[in-house]
This record gives sequence, C-alpha cells and structure tokens, in this order.
Amino acid sequence: MDQTLDEAIYNRYIAPTKRQRTGRVGLEFELPVVNREHAPVDFEVIHKVTDAFLCKFHFQEAGRDDDGFIYAALDGKTGDSLSFDCSYNTLEFSFGTEMDLHTVYGRFSRYYAFVREQLETYGHTLTGMGINPHYEVNRNIPVVSERYRMLYHHLSSYGRYGQEMLFHHYPNFGLFSCASQIQLDVEEKDLVETLNTFTKLEPFKALIFANSPWKENEELCGRDYFWRNSLHGLNRHNVDMYGLEFESVDEIICYIRSMSLYCVERNGKYVNFRPIPLEEYFSSESIEGEYFDGNQYQTIWFHPELSDLSYLRSFKFEDLTFRGTVEFRSVCEQPVKEIMASAAFHAGLMENLHALTEIIERDHVIYHKGYNASELRRMFVKIELPDAFDWEKVSGLLFVILDTAKDGLGKRGFGEDEFLKPLYRRAAKLKSPAREMVEGLALGRTLDEYIEEYGRL
Repeated sequence: MDQTLDEAIYNRYIAPTKRQRTGRVGLEFELPVVNREHAPVDFEVIHKVTDAFLCKFHFQEAGRDDDGFIYAALDGKTGDSLSFDCSYNTLEFSFGTEMDLHTVYGRFSRYYAFVREQLETYGHTLTGMGINPHYEVNRNIPVVSERYRMLYHHLSSYGRYGQEMLFHHYPNFGLFSCASQIQLDVEEKDLVETLNTFTKLEPFKALIFANSPWKENEELCGRDYFWRNSLHGLNRHNVDMYGLEFESVDEIICYIRSMSLYCVERNGKYVNFRPIPLEEYFSSESIEGEYFDGNQYQTIWFHPELSDLSYLRSFKFEDLTFRGTVEFRSVCEQPVKEIMASAAFHAGLMENLHALTEIIERDHVIYHKGYNASELRRMFVKIELPDAFDWEKVSGLLFVILDTAKDGLGKRGFGEDEFLKPLYRRAAKLKSPAREMVEGLALGRTLDEYIEEYGRL
C-alpha cells in the first residue's frame, strides 16, 4: 500500500504544481457578526440579510441547512461565495481567483458595505477580528448540517483521549474564531523553498498580524492555541508549523502520509473516528467510526478506500492544496479597512521568493539564537515579549521584509503596494491589531469602540 498511497498523494498534491504558476490569488475573509445590544446574534436577522444579499447581487443558493435556511450562496460568473463558516455568527466571503487584488477589493467592498448596512438596521454589525468579541454571549452552535454537525461532534469528543495531550475546553472554537486566508499558485520547483521559507517567516507575521487576543494564556493570537490544543492537534502534523526543513518533494509526500484522517463519507453520511495517520488508515482492513442517523450516533465499521484521501483536512499554517496552491492560514481576520494587507504581503513575497529566502537564511536577529521557527512564533504571540531580542533590530528587519514584498508587488504590476501601508506602521511600533486593542483597553477604551473601528470599511 505504501507505494500506492505515495502515488495517490503525489497525484493529488504534487502533480497540480507541475505547471507554470500564475499570479492569480484566491481570498477568504471570515468576519464576526456582532449584536450591538450585547445579546446573542439573532439568527432570524442573519437569514433576512442573507435573502436580501442574494436578491441584491443575484447569487444562487449553494446550500441549505436542515431547517431550510440558506447558509451558502455562489456567483457562478465570478466564483465568489457568501457562506456562514461553521456558525451563523461568522460570515465568510470567498472570492474567485483574480490577477489584481484591486478587483477583489472592489467586489468585497460592495458586498461588505451592503451586508453591514442591512445588519445595522437590525442592531447588528460586522467587524474585523480573529475572535468574535461577543463569543461569551453568542449561541455558539453549528449550522445544522451534516458536515458541521460531524465536525462539532468530533471536536467535542476530545474527552475520550484522557491525558494524551493538554486539550483546551473550547471544542466550539471554530464557531467564533476567524481567519483571513490567501491561496497562491506554486510550481513544483519552488515547492520545497516555499514551505521552508514561509514557515520561517511565521514569527515575523505574528508581530504584525495577530488579532485574536486570548486572556486565558495571555496570547495575542489565540487562534494558534485553539487549533493546536484541540483534537485536530492530536497529530501535530495536521496543525501549526512544520517542525522540519524539507529537502525534497519526496519528504513532503512522506510528511503528508504521516497526517491523520478523522472523517469520510459513506452512503451520504459523514463518519468520524479517532484521528488515524494515513499510513495506518490505508493499511487497515476496517475502521470503527460513528455517524448520526437523524436521532443519535451509531457505530459503523467500514473499509478504507483510496479515494478517502480527498477527506484529508490539514490545518497547517502553510497548507499545500489539491489545487496546486499553497494556502496561508495563520493570519487572523484583520481590521476591515486594512483587510487586503495580508493578501498583498503574501502575494508580493511569493513573487520575490528567492530574495525572501536569502533574507531569512542570513538573519541573526531572531534566528541562530537557540530557537526554531515554531518556538519563536509561540514567544512572539505573547502579550509580554521576551527580553532575549533586540526589538529595534526586529523592527528594522520587518521593514526589509516589507520592502521585499513591495518590490514583488511592483513586479506584478497592478499598483497593489498601497495595501501594504498599514504594515509599515505596525512594523515601526511592533503593534499588531491585537496589541493595539489590548493596550487601548488597558487605557480605558471600550470593546465597543474597537468593534466599530475594526469594522469600518
């Protein structure tokens, strides 16, 4: 099975990169919905606004929940979609691939302005934060659908695993955690370098993009913690950063083979089971799982099929997809008026990949001091930054990285470097949106002020 599995992994993840990359980008924005009355989000309001959006922009419904409400809609012409990510507390805009970031921003601005205006008439709004600021009062329940029911049930089963790892107790974190994600084409010849270099970039990104403060562990990017210490993180190879430096595409295939499956579909039903590494899964005669029969969960034994590889869900910060792209998943949702900054940052650096690699390889400001990339990121997302680094020099190196991104955007030729401007301000002060908010709250500003500020287009 090993050779057959490796061939399947190669065909799904590596073969799509065997073509010349384009400069096309795919973006996803997950935005918290907030009830201004400090009450739970009213789902009836959400359904009304969704209907109004479909009428205004002529999107077609793409998914209804078990109660008959639309939770996904698609524009067949642009490939754009509106959906509710796991919960009706989170609105997601996904965009069909485009060459020019301005094109995406134009459509986003129109969608966002309309939805926010509609929500405001009902005392609700949208904002740009990595954690819904009203998560404690919201009804954090999943969209009533086969997939989201399975996912929530799976994550809630962490108690079965005893002390195998230090789990947090928020299996519903996906219902209030929000990301800003970008997919970029990658070629096979650059695949190893892309994963290695962007992994080493993660500590720097933590300093300027963190936007999900979590008081319980004094982190500015609580999203890292939620994924890592959930059942998704039972196999560390499914989450977080790569703990090694790849030397070949074959090593990437081996890494993917070590990732775990936790769900498949059989007869139209999602079946979830303990996370099982692919190598073990596909060498097993049968697997024990469970599915929801409409009333309760039932045990089922089933045989693995090679096509089950399509159900592999990786949550790596740099995630190789079956589309021939790398999806960058570590950035929290950003303040809305600066929402394109992350996309511009990644697109510019991908265009200047080799220059970025050289900068990071010769760095002695944060590297070569006894810490690897993963350890550095965990240190840099803390509210209290460690004294072991010269932060003035870190700021200076961030400017060099931003200039490299700006130069890359210049090569793209669309005038997209304007989207980078907020990052220079953040780099100068080493203040991410989360740090800005935490310090502002300590000085007497209110959470409502930040909900408004970070939600302003």
